[in-house]
Amino acid sequence: MRCDKTAAWCQLQQHAERFAGFDLRTAFAQDDARAQALSQSAPHVFADLSKNHTDVATEALLMELARQTGLASHRDAMFRGEAINHTEDRAVMHWLLRQPEGSLQGDLAEPLALVHGTLAPMLAYAEEVRADAQITDVVNIGIGGSDLGPQMAVLALQDFVLPGKRFHFVSNVDGHELAAVLKGLRAENTLFLIASKTFTTIETMTNARSALAWFQVQGGSDVARHFAALTTNVAAAAEFGITTTFGFWDWVGGRYSMWSAIGLPVAIAIGAQGFKDLLAGAHAMDQHFQAAPLEENVPVRLGLLDVWYRNFLNYTSRSIAPYHSALRRVPAYLQQLEMESNGKRVDRNGQALPYGTSPVLWGEPGTNGQHAYFQMLHQGTDIVPLEFIAVKKPTHSLKDHHELLLANVIAQAQALMQGKSDAGGHKHFTGNRPSTFLLLDELTPTSLGALIALQEHRVFVSGSVWGINSFDQWGVELGKVLAKNIHARIVSGDGSGLDASTAALLQRVRS
Repeated sequence: MRCDKTAAWCQLQQHAERFAGFDLRTAFAQDDARAQALSQSAPHVFADLSKNHTDVATEALLMELARQTGLASHRDAMFRGEAINHTEDRAVMHWLLRQPEGSLQGDLAEPLALVHGTLAPMLAYAEEVRADAQITDVVNIGIGGSDLGPQMAVLALQDFVLPGKRFHFVSNVDGHELAAVLKGLRAENTLFLIASKTFTTIETMTNARSALAWFQVQGGSDVARHFAALTTNVAAAAEFGITTTFGFWDWVGGRYSMWSAIGLPVAIAIGAQGFKDLLAGAHAMDQHFQAAPLEENVPVRLGLLDVWYRNFLNYTSRSIAPYHSALRRVPAYLQQLEMESNGKRVDRNGQALPYGTSPVLWGEPGTNGQHAYFQMLHQGTDIVPLEFIAVKKPTHSLKDHHELLLANVIAQAQALMQGKSDAGGHKHFTGNRPSTFLLLDELTPTSLGALIALQEHRVFVSGSVWGINSFDQWGVELGKVLAKNIHARIVSGDGSGLDASTAALLQRVRS
């Protein structure tokens, strides 16, 4: 049943009206057990939800909403390998990519064997590259899910990266990005990874052809040694001159593909065992999401909180503040994960929705964000829930830095909630601003895998409740199709048939 047709939805609307005067400070004063009741550990991640605009009664209603919309059944269908991506008639099985070898029977045994049949040679190739002293630079050329995930993970796990190898990520069709990377490279020391499932993605292939031309101009001749492809189009890769390819399957969506062959740069960076640890952390979160009761299920609690904020308290965005510099690409990664998945205006049946779906995600690492946009979070006119991500233990030995970092992240959560009184007005902080606190003991491949899988399942939860298909992305296509036509017109100068604004811009860029 679609969420707005349930009895729980109506009850939540009535509850939200009574919730208008809710104040976090009062809630803590009246309930000594609030922090404990609204906090929970999941594999490798601790989640403190107690500073959010919610309470036990709200959670109970949200859990009822989840039951009435069939969340558990939808989740179980995904883990059975059913084609829940119905607009493309595909299963959704990114979770299978981190399933231990031989652990499933029946219909899923064969695809799991295929997964490990690709994983093993991919990791063997990663170890070969790691052992090759001549290769000092690895350039990943992809876009979207073929770029954001691997780039985020390599940066996040920089303390585990093999010394002597540098990693570069090129995604933008803007030639300035590729040119800047190539400027510091030597052909004989560079490995290019071309990441495109179809080997036709226009941005990726434009960059790949330019990289190949640069390689040949620099005197490179052994394309097979210096180029590998992460693709299912082996024939097109061979035509390009590539003989080393690793593929994946149509049940792996781009923004969920870091666990597949798309993760090859991560495997080269942190090694085969490190990549296996990444998968193991994600698998542990999969098991938690699949087996834990809804009330004790962290992805479920977070996803339902997102629904509560978006549809009942009218909070339209969420800010992500990772207090660890290595996690600086996490906000961008989560933007694609959530906004591409749940930025939909129709339900599963193609009917227009009368309620909002994905919030706008944005953010920057702390403490940088404190000196940029936190002013608005503390004293602005809009209430924006903030999600802190912190790590207990550092991997450096610099004195006082990590203690100061942790002091800042805890203090910001406190300040958002407590506020500050000032009769003059300009120094008055209203407080009662909501935040979530996600805490890792250490930043390792295992904990990063768990954190990202947590976010994947959280997005599934909100999308399932909203009754949308979180696994297609038709909205990406229109601009790409139109760009082909505009590109030809930029070359020819033909503006006939265009709207006045587009025609004027066309002439402006050509003049």
